[in-house]
Amino acid sequence: MRKFGPGLLVTAAFIGPGSVATASAAGANFGFVLLWALLFSLIATIVLQEMAARLGLVSGEGLSQALRTTFKNPLLSRIAVLLVVSAIGIGNAAYEAGNISGAALGLQSLTSLPIWLCATLIGGLAALLLGGGGYRLLEPILILLVLMMSAVFVVTMLLIDIDYGAMFSGLLIPSIPAGSALTVIALIGTTVVPYNLFLHASLVQEKWRGVETRQAIAESRTDTIVSIGLGGLITLAVMSTSAVAFFQTEVAFSASSLATQLEPVLGSAANSFFAFGLLAAGLTSAITAPLAAAYAVRGALGWPASFADRRFRGVWMLVLLVGTLFAALGTKPIAAIIFAQAANGLLLPVTAIFLLIIMNRKGLLGEYRNSFVSNILGIAVVITVTGLGLLNIARLFL
Repeated sequence: MRKFGPGLLVTAAFIGPGSVATASAAGANFGFVLLWALLFSLIATIVLQEMAARLGLVSGEGLSQALRTTFKNPLLSRIAVLLVVSAIGIGNAAYEAGNISGAALGLQSLTSLPIWLCATLIGGLAALLLGGGGYRLLEPILILLVLMMSAVFVVTMLLIDIDYGAMFSGLLIPSIPAGSALTVIALIGTTVVPYNLFLHASLVQEKWRGVETRQAIAESRTDTIVSIGLGGLITLAVMSTSAVAFFQTEVAFSASSLATQLEPVLGSAANSFFAFGLLAAGLTSAITAPLAAAYAVRGALGWPASFADRRFRGVWMLVLLVGTLFAALGTKPIAAIIFAQAANGLLLPVTAIFLLIIMNRKGLLGEYRNSFVSNILGIAVVITVTGLGLLNIARLFL
């Protein structure tokens, strides 16, 4: 376990209410047809997170700091920083709306309170925990609940009757059925999370401090591949159990019926267990997303590395406030979550392009800069995500 760490945190960040709700909706509405989007997302996540980790290990800089020094022209540098700050700020605000909507959905299932009140309570609790530092004590408990829910999904997938032919066909043959473009982008957006790139580049520096660079890179790659692969297994289990429970059956898929897919294992306890898990996943992500946005913006703008800095606190408070507001106004939690993940997917190319530019800086990375294969994979990710985004926008006008 000494060789593992940051990759597991990245996985924990994208296994939240957004991934559960989006994967459930994908399985319920389209069966196994969209599994290829999950496979693509996992490959893209591994490719981009490996680059971010290598940047941190070799240069000792975070992604934001490296971006500030990449462009010699002051105007280009400011534009690049503005684009990334905007992408992270807008993306995390949308992501936060999905996090709080998911947690509110879990709380509503347990208390029967109106969804707007649940969202407000979750946002207020997240603000108190962030402001007082109490999240550090609560987070291990929340993560344990999320892991328990994930394990139940995997066990359920192994026990139910799955059409493995349809599963492998969906994994290997790309298809975008009518009405599925937004869901495809949402699946990508809930897995390839831009703010995780900023987190990963910083976390690896602490994990492998003092370790020889080549060894650190090798161990970091193993950590990234295994951890993200585990996250992919969990998402596959969610999509598969939802496909069996809802797709082409008489059971209606909605926010109130999400727990149905766990009934083969948990029976009548499925609703309460699922609600607790969704509440824990949402609250955990509702805490980490604003913090990640604040760290990314701080690095991009060169602010002091202090949690008490008013500008730092202002960023996470703004992201949390916007997310809470949109979650409280949303009348359909599942739709709000999927829209949030789709917005995240549309903003991904901005961060990925700048990461590719930085990873080809010989003066910064030397022999560890991107290889030809790494560049091809990175470009393929950018082109695919951009193409899907443009396709979705085009369909709005057709």
